Amino acid sequence: MVDWNAIDTVLLDMDGTLLDLHFDSHFWLEHLPQRYVELHKLDAHHADTLRSRIIGEQGTLNWYSLAYWSRELGVDVVALKREVQHLIGLRGDALDFLKWLKKAHPRVVLATNADRESLALKLPLTGLEEYLDVIVSSADVGIAKEAPEFWFALQDIEPFEPARTLFIDDNPSVLESAREYGIRYLLGIKQPDSQRPERELEDFIALERFGTLLPQDMPGVSRR
Repeated sequence: MVDWNAIDTVLLDMDGTLLDLHFDSHFWLEHLPQRYVELHKLDAHHADTLRSRIIGEQGTLNWYSLAYWSRELGVDVVALKREVQHLIGLRGDALDFLKWLKKAHPRVVLATNADRESLALKLPLTGLEEYLDVIVSSADVGIAKEAPEFWFALQDIEPFEPARTLFIDDNPSVLESAREYGIRYLLGIKQPDSQRPERELEDFIALERFGTLLPQDMPGVSRR
């Protein structure tokens, strides 16, 4: 599927790509609204109101900012995340893919909308950092990946050749933004959340397993 001789840089998303999106789906849509109501001693219908408010920020820096939600809701969002941190985990064969990339030596960059507080929680629990050359958060540059300007900012921090770059992300809006910038090789994710159904992407190939990207002559690699 991929001509690795044509790729110098691999840009990877984190949540829903390397990590199972179930943690985030559960936290933002279930756990946080429930705990918000409990901590503030509110009626249950306020949980639905909060869910709508959270979804309304989707695609913005606020959506991804733990500091923003802690301030807005008057709760310690990081502490609440730790209550369900056992749900944080790698997707499928993501670790095998990362191990192969480390041996194959393309430049591996985590390009994520997760803020630094989220990274501080998830990286130690998953061991991702060992396999990454650099981590760039949209919070570092002040622009979410959905915006075309993000890629110019990333280029300033971590220079890459778009025509020789592979980018994998579960978010079609982010993939479209990357395509507009000129990144040549783009792949989505078929099942970002292990507890939700698979989906097809209209405009991008959606990966079922990372193993399908690896050279066919690799022994012991499962591609199913």
